[in-house]
Amino acid sequence: MEYSVLVRMNEKLFLRDPESSDLGRRIVRQGVLLLAEIGFEDMTFRKLADRIGTKEASIYRYFENKHRLLVYMVAWYWQWLEYQLIFQTNNLTDPKEKLERVLHILLLKGASLPTGQAPTDAIDIIALHSIVIREASKAYLTHHITEDNRQQLFKPYKDLCGRIAGIILEYRPDYPYARSRASSIIETAHYQSFFMQYLPSLTDFGNQPNGLPESEDRLVSFLHHLLFSSLESGMA
Repeated sequence: MEYSVLVRMNEKLFLRDPESSDLGRRIVRQGVLLLAEIGFEDMTFRKLADRIGTKEASIYRYFENKHRLLVYMVAWYWQWLEYQLIFQTNNLTDPKEKLERVLHILLLKGASLPTGQAPTDAIDIIALHSIVIREASKAYLTHHITEDNRQQLFKPYKDLCGRIAGIILEYRPDYPYARSRASSIIETAHYQSFFMQYLPSLTDFGNQPNGLPESEDRLVSFLHHLLFSSLESGMA
């Protein structure tokens, strides 16, 4: 199935809208692949320019620096993920079932990913998901976060957390920590995924005795326990 999702981005994230030209689209899509391959610290606009066959100065016409490009990618992902959440829970009436679906979506289990031949200019969601797990905190752990926040660069993440918090309140209207629980469950899902792959001694989800990575099913079970044990605590 071929499909694409149109995501409207905050104009403060770029100098020129990358979706307005073929070069801009290649900057973002190849930037995702390069960043997933070598990481934020080693990525440079020169390396990205070499990858897509353009001049480094051309990339600076679209993005002020590589941090701005990272924030753009992460913001795009949060908006895509919120779309998935809306799409996947639209026909559900049981808030518990909605929350269970959310946990799977956070790990890209059950999300509507392209199958077969994806559109040639589609953003690689799997690669972008890996970037969010490893690099997303670098988008806001900066000295200029106050100014970035004033420009609403993190609104997609806030919107996603707000939507999950809304489902939490559907399940338990008197729960006093809905937004905190929403943001913490997202962060836990990603940090535990990172630890499971790179620092398994910090989790209960390391490699199996045969050396193969453990299934994410146990991580989903942990997230389920973490979420519902807190929501059901003190319920009549």
